Amino acid sequence: MSTLKVAAVQFDINWLDKQKNISQLKSMLQDLPQVDLLLLPETFSTGFSINVEGCEEDAINSDVLEWMKVQAYKLNAVVAGSILVKKKNKKVNRFYWVKPDGQIDFYDKRHLFRMGNEQNFVIAGKERKIFKIKDINILPNICYDLRFPVWSRNKNDYQLLINIANWPAARRNAWDVLLQARAIENQAYVIGVNRVGSDGNGVTHSGGTAVYNYLGETIAKIQDDQTGILFCELDFSELEKFKIKFPAYMDSDEFDIKI
Repeated sequence: MSTLKVAAVQFDINWLDKQKNISQLKSMLQDLPQVDLLLLPETFSTGFSINVEGCEEDAINSDVLEWMKVQAYKLNAVVAGSILVKKKNKKVNRFYWVKPDGQIDFYDKRHLFRMGNEQNFVIAGKERKIFKIKDINILPNICYDLRFPVWSRNKNDYQLLINIANWPAARRNAWDVLLQARAIENQAYVIGVNRVGSDGNGVTHSGGTAVYNYLGETIAKIQDDQTGILFCELDFSELEKFKIKFPAYMDSDEFDIKI
């Protein structure tokens, strides 16, 4: 099985300032080495501004999505991150998966953060998605999805779980522990990508962008409260060897998710 080179960006998202955020990202990515996958945090162009009218992108004519396409082409890599997109009279929190050839797929956030009233402004997604690079299957999650293990349960159909987030510092311990738990229980690599800094609602974020292996061990991590890019190369042949030696997935329970 293949290896995968990944870069994950942790930065302080400027509240509602798309141009400044894109400019900051352009600067950070200027000397990026060759990777297969570039990951950006949840709502990387605006911050978690779900209750602000006019901050969402059009599903067809989106400047931010066009920028992602350009970056994917220039970097010859998949570029992934979430933006708020218009849908009916609300929004969706959409994880875009943009390929170098311009092809686009997406996953809409399933679990909406009730304590922040996300459900009042955002429409929940209804489809679990699996994306693919080379022969590696990847399950996308967005922030609050991390708390719901049934949604992320590995049906032996992915090797890597990604969660992109605006996860607050006040609940940072849960972020770290749940990422490790998802890795262990699903026998998969897990990458968590979070922001730093304070948003327009005064919510602070300490980061915690990290990569965990199938044992829940930390492979790579960015320093807390720092802007930076995490680089890692994942060897999926090691995962396969481990699953042959310790095939716990074969004893997992069968179930269906009703939406």
